[in-house]
Amino acid sequence: MKIGVVIFPGSNCDRDLIETLGDLTGTQVIELWHKDTDLKECTHIFLPGGFSYGDYLRSGAIAKLSPIMQSVIEHANKGGFVMGICNGFQILCESGLLPGALLHNNNLKFICKDVFLKPQNNSQLATKNLDSTKAYKIPIAHGEGRYYADDKTLSDLESNNQILFKYCSQEGNITEESNPNGALNNIAGICNKQGNVIGMMPHPERCATEHLLNIDGKAILQSIFA
Repeated sequence: MKIGVVIFPGSNCDRDLIETLGDLTGTQVIELWHKDTDLKECTHIFLPGGFSYGDYLRSGAIAKLSPIMQSVIEHANKGGFVMGICNGFQILCESGLLPGALLHNNNLKFICKDVFLKPQNNSQLATKNLDSTKAYKIPIAHGEGRYYADDKTLSDLESNNQILFKYCSQEGNITEESNPNGALNNIAGICNKQGNVIGMMPHPERCATEHLLNIDGKAILQSIFA
């Protein structure tokens, strides 16, 4: 196993992710610059949160054109693991590795706060070791996190167990009030049909160490590597 984190101009959660993954796995995490095409034999590729290219056009729309993304797409198409968090999720959707799109939050404001997530199945990498009855407290920080897809895509996601997380209340109830950004069906994270490409808006790397007084995110990341 070899882990790589792609860094774009404007990425600002890369260091959090690198340190968290390094502590979690006990391995050195490789920094992958967006202008390179060599994935340096990494088996697990992560796209961090932030504001790639300033998000001046549309979140992730410019980052998808970075040279390294063609290598990431080829890696994913061969069955390699890829995970995008927040802005990374947006980039995966823009690149066509995940279905749907992330639109402006329904209140048209940037939102930064803790939310609760309910795992939707135990059949995918990020959820296989999670408690499906528990509400996991994970922070969000985004202005374009409202997941959108057409009716057929939503139906396919449901039937193929591709929905990983939905926003919920602290008690685990999936309600309109617990949806922070207006995402369709309260969707907070999905995977592709093969299960090797994962995207989620909340930041598990920001709640994976004891000194942050919350390790719910650690459980999600541990599930991936278990």
